[in-house]
Amino acid sequence: MNRLGAETSPYLLQHATNPVDWHAWGDEALAEARARDVPIMLSIGYSACHWCHVMEHESFADPATAAVMNELFVNIKVDREERPDLDGIYMDAVVALTGQGGWPMTVFLTPEREPFYGGTYFPPEARMGMPAFTDLLKAVSDAYKDRHGEVKEQAARLVEALKGASAVAPDTEGISEGLLSTSVAGIANQFDHLHGGFGEAPKFPPAPSIEFLLRMHGRGNPLALEMAITTLDRMAAGGIYDHLGGGFHRYSVDRVWLVPHFEKMLYDNALLASAYLHAWQITGTPRYREVVEETLDYLLRRMLLPGGGIASAEDADTDGHEGVTYVWTPQQLRALLSAEEVDAIETFYGVEAGGNFEGASILQDVGAEGVDPTTLATAREKLLLARDQRPQPFRDDKAVVAWNGLALAALAEAGARLQRPDYIEAARNLAEFLSSEASTPEGRLLRTWRDGTAKVPAYLEDYASVAHGLLELYSATGEGSYLNEARRLADLAVELFADEEHGAFFFTARDSEDLIVRKKELDDHPTPSGNSMMASVLLRLSRIYGDAELEARSVGVFGVAHRLLEEAPSAVGYLLAALDFHLSPSQEIAIVGPPDHETTIALRRVALDRFSPNTVLAFGDGSDDSVPLLAGKGLLDGAPAAYVCQNFACHAPTSDAEGLAEALAAGPIREL
Repeated sequence: MNRLGAETSPYLLQHATNPVDWHAWGDEALAEARARDVPIMLSIGYSACHWCHVMEHESFADPATAAVMNELFVNIKVDREERPDLDGIYMDAVVALTGQGGWPMTVFLTPEREPFYGGTYFPPEARMGMPAFTDLLKAVSDAYKDRHGEVKEQAARLVEALKGASAVAPDTEGISEGLLSTSVAGIANQFDHLHGGFGEAPKFPPAPSIEFLLRMHGRGNPLALEMAITTLDRMAAGGIYDHLGGGFHRYSVDRVWLVPHFEKMLYDNALLASAYLHAWQITGTPRYREVVEETLDYLLRRMLLPGGGIASAEDADTDGHEGVTYVWTPQQLRALLSAEEVDAIETFYGVEAGGNFEGASILQDVGAEGVDPTTLATAREKLLLARDQRPQPFRDDKAVVAWNGLALAALAEAGARLQRPDYIEAARNLAEFLSSEASTPEGRLLRTWRDGTAKVPAYLEDYASVAHGLLELYSATGEGSYLNEARRLADLAVELFADEEHGAFFFTARDSEDLIVRKKELDDHPTPSGNSMMASVLLRLSRIYGDAELEARSVGVFGVAHRLLEEAPSAVGYLLAALDFHLSPSQEIAIVGPPDHETTIALRRVALDRFSPNTVLAFGDGSDDSVPLLAGKGLLDGAPAAYVCQNFACHAPTSDAEGLAEALAAGPIREL
């Protein structure tokens, strides 16, 4: 074992038996680089990354390659999911140097941590325009020794450029509803009208853009809904969706969503469960509800950890071969199913001799009609049971706090809207896990948890996503403790991350490790950026508490991100959704009554039934004035009551669920 044997990250542990003298990122490695006056070879990846495994097998496990690495460099291995701050900085550097990025990422640094050369995957022998990895290592080492001044100068220039990118002055001019309509048009320019999604292959599930488009449908834009549902339909039918076990793979290597990269990420499945839930609310399409439940059931069946947290990912590979857990041949079907069931599976999912992936078939909904649904369901159950007996992909069983916050939101909202108490219970357990196992005694979040050990101070996206999840759990249950904790975390995030000079929020806390750049993340990649999520959370809290300062901080985010909002709307879908919230008329619903009273429950159900993402809810028993939206609001003739308000001016209360539904349905339809 090398030094990585003492780590908790499954990705780092995968490299613990390499002959490379790996260090984790830290003072020891940096001090050795300074003492030896050699460059740092920084390798960044994650456990479910296919090409990370390839490079590990080809190069890092090879004694001859390791000997070159150990002689010429101090070698540091980083899990990008554990240290997204390092990944973000050095990915920006690699993109600036080469025009593209990806994982595994290979970056060469001076002992002062400044990047001067980098790339992604490098093969053991030269091919396809890429140098052999050992040749590259020797060339970089020679350049550092022979052209030391030039290397240092280039590194310093690059660092200054990276710093400048995070010091954008705010510009709130033009932050208006017109920006929303032009953003829809900008996204439409990349839309694939035939297959859904945006651009050509590979295609990633665009959950943040879908959320924005569903909101724009609410503003009367029919193209927005067309783009959203076409994409949702094609993804749910394609091989990127797991038709037996539920859940989505990370991306499709083709334009038609057929052949996925088979890894499954928690964040994709949490975000897509929410997107399909919202589409179901708008359209009533039964398939969307099925996808929501199958996806969340997958998370609870395969990814749930002891203590209530949820694991990060499942690998693309099984025993070194991609996708073999998931694909089928006609012969395999006949060995497990009746003739009628075989016919149903082959017809509905397009299984045939020769297959569509390396001699076997990835299941896809080919649009066949006339298949008996009962026969199909029985056959699917049998196949899933059989598949569970196959070798399974590796599971990264660390819990990433930000992604668990997204899952908390999805479980809580789906539990309330679909009347699934098991989801609510899972959400409660997850909230308890985040506030205890994944937090310090002082109440600060930690980034990751594995096997009882939580580590790494949390980042902006962790605080924002957990606060978001707690707000959804508050809406689902009406329990004020979740609102209080969401407000506490949001206030703490403002204290730790706010840029008081330029606006918006830094990725790292003010007392975090001093890196070469303190950067701001504004774009979705593919999770909502910390700034996007913070803007949304602060807006919701500002409407509940009547706090103008919270809304002003959200406006600061829009100002800093103005150029991105105008020029790259598909990269900031979640921030555009928050902007829609900011520009929309406020609507608040206060429900007062005992939380377990049947009338209170009925009123809350009506408030949650419709897709109204810009409405905020507050719940009380008539005795608590600590939440301004609840102040002065009591029971109606002794019965629970709902108050529909705008800017804290409220209509007459009602205790009738049907009356509340009529009042909400009569709201104005806003058009661009």
